[in-house]
Amino acid sequence: MTSMLSKVSPSITNMIRMDHTHVVSAFHQYQVDSPTRVKKGLADNICMALEVHAQLEEEIFYPALREVTTDDSLDKAKPEHDEMRSLIARLRVLQPGDPSFDQTLFDLMRTVLHHVADEETQLLPKAERLLATQLNEMGARMTRRRMQLIGPRTGELAGSMARSMSTGTMLAAAGALAAAGGLLLARKTNTTTTARSNWFNPARWGH
Repeated sequence: MTSMLSKVSPSITNMIRMDHTHVVSAFHQYQVDSPTRVKKGLADNICMALEVHAQLEEEIFYPALREVTTDDSLDKAKPEHDEMRSLIARLRVLQPGDPSFDQTLFDLMRTVLHHVADEETQLLPKAERLLATQLNEMGARMTRRRMQLIGPRTGELAGSMARSMSTGTMLAAAGALAAAGGLLLARKTNTTTTARSNWFNPARWGH
C-alpha cells in the first residue's frame, strides 16, 4: 500500500507549491471592507493552513534537503516559520474589528510571500535536482502526515471555510445547488412520466 501510494502521489515539491497557491489565493480574497465574519473566516483558514504546512516542511522536507545541501535559504526557512507563528498567535487573539487586525494579517502576508519566493526560486528547484528519486515517496509521507494533523481539526477547518464565504458567494452556491436539485427532480419526473405513458418504448434519459 505504501509503495502504491508513493507511485500515485504528487511529488513533495508540487504539494508544497499547491499549499503556497492555496494560501496566496486566500490572502487575495481578503478585503479590509469585507464583513467581519468573512475576514475572521479567511484569517482562520490562512492560519491553520500555514501551521500545518510549516510543520510538514519541518518534519519531512527540510531534514531531507539538509542531508544533501547547505543552502543558506534553508537556514532562513525555520526562523521565517517562527516569525509566521508569532504573527499567527497575535492574529488569533485579535478580533476583526480591532484596528491592528488588518495590519497583522498584512504583516503575515508579507512574511509568507517572502518565504514562498525563497522556496520556489531556490529550495524547490534544488530539491528536484538533488532528491529526484525520493520526491514521490516524500509526497506520500506528507499526505499521510497531513491527514494526521488535519483530522483532529476538521471542525475548525469547516467552520473557518463557512465563515470565509461572503453572503453573495453563499447565495450563489445555494442557488446553484437549488437549480441542480430542481433540474435533477425535473429529469426524474420527466423520465417517470415518459416511462408510464409509453411502457413498451420508454424514452432514454441521459445527461
